[in-house]
Formats: sequence, C-alpha cells, structure tokens
Amino acid sequence: MLQNAMFKSAGEHFALMQSQLLALSRTTKKIVALIVDGFSTLLTVWLVFFLHQGSWKMPEGEQWMIYLFAPLIALPVFIRSGLYNAVFHYSGLAALRTVMKACTLYGILFFIFTMFLQKAGIPRSVGVMQPLLLLCIVSGSRATARIWLNSFSAPASSQRAKERILIYGAGSAGIQMASALAHCKKFSLDGFLDDDLSLQGKSINDVIVYSPCDTEDLIQRKAITAILLALPSVSRRRRQEIFDSLHLLGVHILTVPGMEALAKGNVSVSDIKEVDIDDLLGRDPVPPMPALLGHCITDKVVLVTGAGGSIGSELCRQILFLRPSALLLLDHSECNLFTIHQELQNRALQEKSTTTIIPLLGNVTDQKAMEKICGSYKPSTLYHAAAYKHVPMVEQNPVEGLRNNVFGTLSMARAAAEHGVEHFVLISTDKAVRPTSIMGASKRVCELVLQAFAIEESRTCFSMVRFGNVLGSSGSVIPLFRRQIKDGGPVTITHKDITRYFMTIPEAAQLVIQAGAMANGGDVFLLDMGSPVKIVDLARRMIELSGLSVCDSLNPEGDIEISVTSLRPGEKLFEELLIAGNPQPTVHPRIFKAQEYSIPMDELLIKLSTLQSVIEHRDDAAIKVCLQQIVKGFSPDAESRTPVSYQERCGDVAKTSRPLLAYI
Repeated sequence: MLQNAMFKSAGEHFALMQSQLLALSRTTKKIVALIVDGFSTLLTVWLVFFLHQGSWKMPEGEQWMIYLFAPLIALPVFIRSGLYNAVFHYSGLAALRTVMKACTLYGILFFIFTMFLQKAGIPRSVGVMQPLLLLCIVSGSRATARIWLNSFSAPASSQRAKERILIYGAGSAGIQMASALAHCKKFSLDGFLDDDLSLQGKSINDVIVYSPCDTEDLIQRKAITAILLALPSVSRRRRQEIFDSLHLLGVHILTVPGMEALAKGNVSVSDIKEVDIDDLLGRDPVPPMPALLGHCITDKVVLVTGAGGSIGSELCRQILFLRPSALLLLDHSECNLFTIHQELQNRALQEKSTTTIIPLLGNVTDQKAMEKICGSYKPSTLYHAAAYKHVPMVEQNPVEGLRNNVFGTLSMARAAAEHGVEHFVLISTDKAVRPTSIMGASKRVCELVLQAFAIEESRTCFSMVRFGNVLGSSGSVIPLFRRQIKDGGPVTITHKDITRYFMTIPEAAQLVIQAGAMANGGDVFLLDMGSPVKIVDLARRMIELSGLSVCDSLNPEGDIEISVTSLRPGEKLFEELLIAGNPQPTVHPRIFKAQEYSIPMDELLIKLSTLQSVIEHRDDAAIKVCLQQIVKGFSPDAESRTPVSYQERCGDVAKTSRPLLAYI
C-alpha cells in the first residue's frame, strides 16, 4: 500500500511538473531550451577531453578557450537555423532535420576554429568528436521532450473517442496529411491505402501501406470510421471509380485540398473537408482554347450584369484572369456586389493586375441607367447573367420575375445596341426548352429578344448560351442535401424519377466565355452537360459518402430516410437543351450550336407590349396566356414530360455528332 501511494505521489508530482512546463510562455520555453543547449555544449566538450585523457581534470591553459568558444559558436548557429521555432510537443522528422543541419554547420565552424587554435593540450580530435556528441545529445533532448510532454496529454486525448482513419494515397499529399494527423486529437491514423504494388506492405513513418483490396477487412478489424482521399492530381474518372468502390463500406469519405494548397506546404487538419459533389458528377476538364478565351476580353472593357450571383461572380473571376482593361460589375444587391468587388480587388493586388474594377449598383430594368452605363464606360463585351432563376420563387412572383428577366434583358439589349457594344452574351438555361414554369418561359422570351435584335443587323453581335444546373450555385439541391444529412434527415426529393444535368460553375463560366467568342449573331449555343443524373441516386450517394446508410424498405434500420414529396409548381421531371433537331458541332468539343425558331422584332414588340400590360395589371392568369402566345410549347400546367431520346429528336444528326449530347 505504501509503495502504491509512493508511486501515485510521484506520478502526481511528475504530472504537475509537466503542466507547469507546458504553461510557460513561448519566450520562456525558448530561453530554457537555449540554456539546456548551452549546458549540453559544455558537457560534450568535457566528455571529449575525458575520453581523450582517460581521467577527470580541470581545464588547463588554452583548453579554456574551447569551453568558451564552443557555446559562442553553437548558440548563434542554432538560433539562426531556426532550432527554437519548433514546438517540442509536436517536433518530428522536420525538427530532426533542422537539428542535423544546425549541428553540421556548427561542426564545420568548430572544426575550423580548433584547426587554427593548434595549442598544446588541445587534441585535433576534439573538433570532430565534440560536434558528433552534441548532435546526439541535442537530438536526444528533443526526442525526450516530445515523449515526456506527449505522455502528459495522452491520457486526456485517449479519453476522447477518435475517428479511426485510413489515408487513400501514399504519395506526397498523403504523407503531408499523415504528418498533420500525427498531432491531432480528433483522428487516429491506422494505415495508408495505395494501388502502387511497390509500396504495399511497406511502412511510411511507421504507418503501414495496404492494398485497396484489404479495405473492407481493415474497416472491420480496426474499426475504421473514415477514409481520407489524398489524391489531388488524379483524373475525375479515377476518383469516381474510387468512390464507387468505397461508398457502400459504411465509412465517412473525406478529401484533401487541391494541389495548389499542398504545394505551398501549409496543409493542416482543418483543411480536411467533405467530398466535393463535383468529384462525383464532374468530368475531366477539356483544356480551354486561349484564342477563344481572350478574344472578347483581353485589353477590353467588359461588363457583367448579375456580377454577384453564382454564375456572374465566377465569370468575373475568370475574366479578371484574362486581363481586361476594365471590368464593370453590375448588380442590384449591395451585399453581393460588395463581396465580389472586395474579392476581385484582393485578387488583382495579389496578381499585380492593372485591370480597373468598377462596382455599379443598379437594376437592369432601369433603361436610362443602363444606357448611361453603356454610354459612359463603352463596354466592348457584355455578359448578361442578371436574372431571377429559382423556379418556385418566380412561379409565386411572376410579375417581378418577368419584369426582371424579360424586360431587364430588353433594356440591356437596347442599351448595348445603341452604344455599340461589340458582343452581348446571354446566360440562358435548359428550362427555356418547352418550359413548364414562368422562369423557363421568361428565359425563352429573353432568347427571342436577342434573336430579334440579331435579325435587325445591329452592330452588336447577340448570342446566348444555354446549359443546365450548376453545382454549388445558390439554392441548388447539393447544399440542401448536405444540410439535411447533417441534421439527421430526412433528405427530401420532389419525385423519385426526377433527373437533372449538372456542370461545375468554373466549367460553365469558361465555356460561356469561349462560346461567346464564336458567335456570329443570333447563335444559340448548347453546352455539353454530360449524362443526366437521377436526383434520388445523388441523394443516396451523398448519404453513403457521409458514412451513413439509407433508411428504406430494404434497410429499415438505416440512418437517413429519403422522403419523396411532390413536384413543385413549374418543375419538370426531365430537362432538355434543344428545341429543334439541328445541333451543329463547333471548334470546341463541348460547345454545340442550334438554330432555334425566332420572331421578327416588330411582331415580338407587339407581344411584349401586351405582356407588359398584363404585368402592370398583375393578372397571373392573363400572364400565362400571354406567355403561351409568345413561347411555343409553354405548358404551365404540365407537371412532367416523358423523356425523349436524343436520337428520336435529332434523327441522323445524332449519328455524326459526338455522343456527349445525350439530351432527353
């Protein structure tokens, strides 16, 4: 009992010393380390003399100079080498390398000093042996400090449940993340996974590399709860193959930042994030064509309406990179405009851009204001992204939706034509094809407006780019699903058969810029959206990648339920990109061109005048009737549309066109 009490008392005293040392300020810790290293330098000098003479003697004569100059050389070298910038608690291989470099430099200087000294009683071996002993003691002191200090924090951290993790990828990215995880209380690293046969079975920093074939066994045997994908440079196709092999294993799938952050070497545990949904749905990017990218932008004045929105803001980022002489940001939301303006200003400073960035607060429906902007700044290129885009919102507020989308576009087109804007590019949508919603119909009317202006042989080249949903845009289904999963469900979808096309925002913006550069006037460009995705499959995949299971009839004990509600007003089961069956390939493999029907300007203005009249009277029923007279195929009461194959719609053209256009 007495012995146990003594051990307990000693342990408490030991823990108290550790806590007191950890509580010291950073400066105090550095001073303590300097004192210890100074004492170690003197100790190693004494040891060398002791080993050489075989007995303990007080320093004699010139020997005192060695004791004096050894610390005077060592400590400045150690300070200069950054030996005291590392935290002993978290020191590792990087700190050991720093110690070796510092001791090597010190050894060279100390050896030169002893060679020049050449005094009696000072053996030349001192200049070699003392630095070697000092290296052993200094590196040993760091290792001892790490073990001692970590022994204090280990009991506290072990009381918390750690997430046991495997890193998929034993390359530089995986090793960086393993180093960061080594000091993290949230994660416990249990191994690497890698396809490289030469690495399998070996260990990296005491962490074993396993074959991906062993993943399921490792998950069960080691109670793995998460897999971190450290594969920033692999193709999207390969990433999708890996997701397919992991998503049913019941573990949380995480990922690391891109190559840019890894290259800077500043990756930390906080950079670990959820799998980006574009990793699941995106495609390997097609390299852009520089001539198309800069044709309408470089050294020109460019105006972007809706600059604070999802598409508009990404357009601005890519336009700034192409170095226009001036970039005009137009938005009616003060908050959005401020945010994108500040971001672009910071980017311009970092990249030393000479582009003038001008924020313009205004509404595209204000004809006089738009004319003044075009007249004062004389933009050469205008990207019109300003629009109300949320289908249910516009369905509930048709007056404001049509006023902003249709008459805002008409206002901008008139101002552009009057003041000689060279290129006008409209951001359109697949919902404009045989629309069932007010929003979709409004965007088709916008297209008709630009087509009518193009027929008038204006100096301005009007064109429009039509594409589907973009990943991560405001109000999209992805952040909604992520939020619902975080809250424990249910994940809600509006129909079990609903499908959508998806594209990443950066890819969409880049293709818009290139499509606009190819326009001749009145062109309707279609972006390759890949294959349509069933929303229920998307929801299921997101649940599984979160390490959870779907609760359904096959698995009633699952974690998250997928709840089917009903189609919202104006919502379609299937989206289309094409009205007529005549898509034509362009020089870009993911951009196609269609020749859709148009309405002459005189006839269109009469119909728009009628539409404006019913809008002023706020007659919702009359608005739908008026839109049906303008937009062919507008079916406001249709809830869904039977899917039509691309071959059925396009006939023989499908045989010669690229298989990318799998329109439904």
